[in-house]
Amino acid sequence: MEITGAELFVKALKEENVTTLFAYPGGQAIDLFDALYGEKEIDVILPRHEQGLVHAADGYARSTGKVGVCLVTSGPGATNLVTGIATANYDSVPLVCFTGQVPVHLIGNDAFQEVDIVGITRSICKYAVTVRKREDLAETIKKAFYIARTGKPGVVVVDLPKDIQKASGSGLYPKEISIRSYKPNTTVHTGQINRAIDILNHARKPVFLVGGGVNIAHANKEMTQLAELTGVPVITTIMGKGAVPTSHDLYIGNIGIHGSYAANSAISSCDVLFSIGTRFNDRITGKIETFAANAKIIHIDIDAASISRNIVVDVPVVADAKKAISVLLEKAKPLSVLDWVTQVRRWKEEYPLTMGEDGLTPKKVLDVVNGLFTDAVITTDVGQNQLWTTQFLEVDDKKQMLTSGGLGTMGYGFPAAIGAKLGNPQKDVIVITGDGGIQMNIQELATAVVYELPIIICILNNGYLGNVRQWQEMFYDRHYSSTCMRFRRSCGLGCSKPNSGCPEYTPDFIRLADSYGAKGIRVSRPEDIKAAFEIAKQNTKVPTVIEFIIDREMNVMPIVPPGNALSDMILERGEDRE
Repeated sequence: MEITGAELFVKALKEENVTTLFAYPGGQAIDLFDALYGEKEIDVILPRHEQGLVHAADGYARSTGKVGVCLVTSGPGATNLVTGIATANYDSVPLVCFTGQVPVHLIGNDAFQEVDIVGITRSICKYAVTVRKREDLAETIKKAFYIARTGKPGVVVVDLPKDIQKASGSGLYPKEISIRSYKPNTTVHTGQINRAIDILNHARKPVFLVGGGVNIAHANKEMTQLAELTGVPVITTIMGKGAVPTSHDLYIGNIGIHGSYAANSAISSCDVLFSIGTRFNDRITGKIETFAANAKIIHIDIDAASISRNIVVDVPVVADAKKAISVLLEKAKPLSVLDWVTQVRRWKEEYPLTMGEDGLTPKKVLDVVNGLFTDAVITTDVGQNQLWTTQFLEVDDKKQMLTSGGLGTMGYGFPAAIGAKLGNPQKDVIVITGDGGIQMNIQELATAVVYELPIIICILNNGYLGNVRQWQEMFYDRHYSSTCMRFRRSCGLGCSKPNSGCPEYTPDFIRLADSYGAKGIRVSRPEDIKAAFEIAKQNTKVPTVIEFIIDREMNVMPIVPPGNALSDMILERGEDRE
């Protein structure tokens, strides 16, 4: 029996076990939406902007482990996905993004709402293709899901011309796919693992450096077992946080320009750096010439291109993190490194991550989150709010953190939380965002309201684009250029500090929340933090916006100044440590 391409599209989604589709209609996708009309097995979610849509699909994928799926029309619908595609691909999130397209015979003729979305996204996704023949549709969709979820996960873009959607053809959908040019590695090189174990066994000051690859591989349990077996302390990147419980005795903290003193010092002093699932980007290495300068470096990563790209390593192992760690568990043994572990713990005790005790601080907000929410997904935006969260949030097997790491995308946190809540309706979902980031996709409050999603949105409002303002304060002579969110044209030029004459903030987030049908609470005293969250927990049908008024010039500390070694930190109390 023949069916249309649009009907085959719906059948393919079902065959791929897609139950949630984030979608926004338009002229070149209308046939696909018509085929979805009345469909009971697929929940079609209509966000208010395509960027919110793709971030929601991203949050759904990260929090569930499933492939996130989205559908938009051609032209602006497709181009509005670009930032979200890059965000997900940088962080190895499996997404399949379907875009409508003008009929094949019009491609290249500057037709209405025609863009070359394959050409636009080719460099920021794992695979992109335009379906030009109806007989290729089923195999192309099957290939898309296979590529997205296997090997190093990533984003696949499938462009569907309108005439392909309307054309009739076979309704068969393949059960399996084999791609001659794409054979993801599924083995672990025993010889390289043996070399790594030999180096580890001779270490006196070893550390595990764990990146997002361990979380992506869902190897958290195995990573914790490996740390406990060997007795080696664990340091994480921001994306690797949660690879072992943050409460674990062997967990030291995050590495990088806002990493903890203990973590950065351990990396700078270790003799063996055993890294798993990290790209060694500039945010974690500091000055490359000084990074783990005295250490032999072992690097396990599923992507061969990531190994020795930024940091030259001694033992490369191309493998999936979970499979590699499983092999390590069979071969590793307890190490005699108690003196080293004692030293690292001493650094952690002497220079803990902290904030001043006075007033309402992000740490106090996150301390309440840690105490009240035990089974939760916490998403962050990007900026100071993200960095404070990665410093102070406790993460374990029941509490997950989602954030944009590789691209650093403002506007990510809230729509990602929508996807996470749809994928995990039984879990509490909390957004930690800033007053700048929340406004980039604040229209999704409507989405959260209409789908009755009781998400808790925490806005840390300091009236600035805080992360850039901090750099301007510390490294640019307090030239607060284009970072004040209270700015009015009447303010004049040359802002270098807030004062009592600053204009009121725009918008009023509480009134805005109310206009959307959400609940709004403003908190300016630390003693009111817990009560606000308890009220929010009682709102089981609508989102709650909690606006926390924090000090306008509060900084994220410690910090490694640009171009410096990880050991050259400016600490919370203004001390430099080398």
